[in-house]
Amino acid sequence: MSRERFAWIVSVLFICALAFNLPGTFAQRDDDYAFVRTLVDVERHVASNYVDPVDSEKLHQAAIDGMLATLDPYSIYVPPALQEQFDRMLEGSFTGVGILINQRDDGDVEVVSPVEGSPAFKAGVLSGDVILKVNGESVQNLRVGDVTKKITGKLGTDVKLTVRRTTGEEVELTMTREEIVVPTVKGYKRKADKTWDYFITNDPKIAYVRVTQFTSDTFPIFEKAVQGALKDGAKALIVDLRFNPGGMLDQARQMVDLFVDKGVIVSTKGRNRGEETIYAEAEGTLPDFPLVVLVNEHSASAAEVVAGSLKDHNRATVIGARTYGKGSVQEVIPLDDRGGELKLTTAYYYLPSGRLVHRKKDATDWGVEPQIKVELDEETQKIVERGLAEADFFPRATTRPTTVPTTKATASTQPTTAATQGVDMQLETAVNTLVGQVVLRDQRK
Repeated sequence: MSRERFAWIVSVLFICALAFNLPGTFAQRDDDYAFVRTLVDVERHVASNYVDPVDSEKLHQAAIDGMLATLDPYSIYVPPALQEQFDRMLEGSFTGVGILINQRDDGDVEVVSPVEGSPAFKAGVLSGDVILKVNGESVQNLRVGDVTKKITGKLGTDVKLTVRRTTGEEVELTMTREEIVVPTVKGYKRKADKTWDYFITNDPKIAYVRVTQFTSDTFPIFEKAVQGALKDGAKALIVDLRFNPGGMLDQARQMVDLFVDKGVIVSTKGRNRGEETIYAEAEGTLPDFPLVVLVNEHSASAAEVVAGSLKDHNRATVIGARTYGKGSVQEVIPLDDRGGELKLTTAYYYLPSGRLVHRKKDATDWGVEPQIKVELDEETQKIVERGLAEADFFPRATTRPTTVPTTKATASTQPTTAATQGVDMQLETAVNTLVGQVVLRDQRK
């Protein structure tokens, strides 16, 4: 056998081996084409022979949704008609009722958190509510994406949600769809001129900044608020991430970087994505001062990255309850021929310690565990959530002190509202903790 013929045979065998063993090769493509042909064949027979007329567009949507239903609830298809609204929602502006929803392991769709000031919030939708019906139509066994499509609609139109409370009570709530522009950075209370007061106590001066979610402009506003508080003499800071459903990872990364000068902030790992590690940089890092991060069961995603990373770096004391456990990365992939977008889970978040944030099915360890646990029952959480939101629209009836004893903060000197007086023990614990840390620092000087 000539050398040329031998080389030719080896080449053919090598190509065949590739075709049958490597994904994306000829064999895989043949399988893909066979699947598409079968799908088209089924659709054609249904369209031609089903007993009742069918909507081809709905069939196509159902085929895609059925495929994604085998994945997690965060992987969804966005059709062209909803693409613009979806893209605007990523930027913190959208038309709707203003709720973040999630699908539980049992299939129920629950409200993680309503957006403060949104139609849903004003109508009385609460964190933990399970959505049973939309406009009287059951959403049982539907995925999050399908429920979202039913809830969204034209600006100015009404939608009715039937929800089941954590108490088991079922209520029907009506709300009008609005343009939702989400303010994400807030202070302790409004001043007379409607600007935010970022100080929760005046002696020692402890600042308070609440972040309700992470949108494209969250970090610049947060940084300005913190820098302003430090300039005005703040000796410590509370960052309240309770009821924060997350959002853009880059905004969370910048927030951590503001307080940490080196080391890992967060890593992402996926099956077909190389590990990506984000590091802190020294430039722009604030000087060290006592810091507390508040979290609860409704703190998710980017909020968990901030709390967990600052905890791992020993830069902050995390107070509250274990976080939600939504630590997956969704990539928005534009489809060919203006076919909409695919929001697909491609990786998971890992904290500097290597801890996986995401709560997988049957997991016993997830999210961020506070160093100081202060858990509130469901009824108390509702009171606290409402009390926090009231600060955005109405002046607080407050007994906030002008001074705090330099030995120990007492219940009578804690930040209170008409709704949360003696109730928000997570916030009170944060103040007590920081007062102690500030006093110790002053004694060492």
